[in-house]
Amino acid sequence: MATATPTASPTLTQKLEYATLRVLLGILAALPRQAARRLGAAIAQAAGGRLRGLRRSGLRNLQIAFPKMTEAEADLLLRRMYRNLGWLMAEFAHMPGYDPQFVRETLIRYEGLDHYDAAIQRGRGVLVLTGHLGAWELSSFVHSLLGRPMGMVIRRLDNPLVDAYVNRVRCMHGNFVLHKDDFARGLLRAMHRGQAVGILMDTNMTPPQGVFVPFFGEVACTASGAARVAQRTGAAVLPGFLFWHGDEGRYVLRFGAPLALTQTGDTEADAVANTALFARVTEEYIRQYPDQWLWLHRRWKTRPPGAPKIY
Repeated sequence: MATATPTASPTLTQKLEYATLRVLLGILAALPRQAARRLGAAIAQAAGGRLRGLRRSGLRNLQIAFPKMTEAEADLLLRRMYRNLGWLMAEFAHMPGYDPQFVRETLIRYEGLDHYDAAIQRGRGVLVLTGHLGAWELSSFVHSLLGRPMGMVIRRLDNPLVDAYVNRVRCMHGNFVLHKDDFARGLLRAMHRGQAVGILMDTNMTPPQGVFVPFFGEVACTASGAARVAQRTGAAVLPGFLFWHGDEGRYVLRFGAPLALTQTGDTEADAVANTALFARVTEEYIRQYPDQWLWLHRRWKTRPPGAPKIY
């Protein structure tokens, strides 16, 4: 489906979608947070049970990633994934009302914040490798709320009304968005200014924007832009994810140490090698929290020439 442009006039269907979303988020926002999380999980799990096509994609992806997993185990993991999505929907509804004290004392704790701060202090920009893992919408929001705003490379949503609303919430505390359809100049500018930008590294791409590198034992077309920008600017590259820790009853915003990039002088080979590194690091985090990754996305849709289709 084609993405909406910023000037596209919304259709009646898009207006109805937007109105439905606002009503749902309004209901969740009116509830106490824990009740909203329970309702969000119930809604997401009920919806997930009806979306047969997405279930097939999820099961296929799990078959690739965990070939020894039984279908019953995969179904249970997908139910937990939907629960996580429902929690994230509830958090998004409540995000505009969060304040720094609540975030610090109740909602999150940091791990590896010193990695992030040291990378910022270098002054050459920071690329934060992230993905549709954990509470990705909440992560940059709370980080900005606590005084560390950053940029996000995002795909425009198909519905321009929803896109504008979601971005208003994302950017309430100083964050800024860079759209995938024209992000290169903005990303380079942000690095030269010493800013941080989060890049989702777990979505299917197509050449030439993507290169084929291993991901869960199968080649996946993966965005190479982060590697190329890091090579060109000397920006630090480090992973950053916000995970739910049930034993603590809160989220952990974890930043890993800066990654050691391959620098042989062969620009194209280095871009492929570093993109492979980024994919491998993303996979390692997903393996730690498999029920918090979005298994529904057709991650291996783009295939090398001559390779059989996955889906």
